Amino acid sequence: MFRPTYPPPDTYTATPAAPSPAVSLVPADPDPTPATAPAPVPVPSRPVLQLTPGALVAVAAGGTAAVLVVGTVLVSLLLAVAVTATSVAVCAVVLRSLLNNQHRR
Repeated sequence: MFRPTYPPPDTYTATPAAPSPAVSLVPADPDPTPATAPAPVPVPSRPVLQLTPGALVAVAAGGTAAVLVVGTVLVSLLLAVAVTATSVAVCAVVLRSLLNNQHRR
């Protein structure tokens, strides 16, 4: 129950493709039989993304707006923490002053 079980090792073996020479060193065959046509290149299912100048400006403006919004949120959170810390410090000083004055009487 507490012994680990390991998955079986991968059985995939990669075989390197034979390089095709750019220039054939074998003399041309005098038999004029037609060669088989190469396989067609598959067409990608998704079109390639092309940005026009207007789209590029829109993307840049959107990125700038996102950076400004995130910066504003982070600065406001930092400001909220600073205001809270200041109010807690003021309350601590007032309570300490009240307690010290009460002990002196």
